[in-house]
Amino acid sequence: MPQVSETIPEPLQPRVDAALSWFNASTEAAGEAFKVTGILDPDKVLSESDELHLILCGGVRCEQRSFKVVGTSQDWNVAFAESMPAPQAGKPQAELDPPPGVRSGWLDKALSQHAFVVLLFYRGFW
Repeated sequence: MPQVSETIPEPLQPRVDAALSWFNASTEAAGEAFKVTGILDPDKVLSESDELHLILCGGVRCEQRSFKVVGTSQDWNVAFAESMPAPQAGKPQAELDPPPGVRSGWLDKALSQHAFVVLLFYRGFW
């Protein structure tokens, strides 16, 4: 199961910033200003991959997006990655609680803007 980290490792920060800037300028952002609230498997990315799997939150939505980021800090080439992190040994493990912290700020903000918020919990997946 992929590990979600709220802290971006220092060596990955320039690549994460490039991916975030690219996404915010794309039509996928739909005019919202997203921020990175988590990264999947940062140790794996540090050791062997050009792909970043980021948790992005903006406006009233949070989503996991995958990017391929290559180049140098002066000239990053960013694109959506075609692959998602593969689940280990078949199906990913369900979690009884939402991932810690990844969406906590989003939920507080949504609760302050609306009379109620509906959270969908389906077979252990948040």
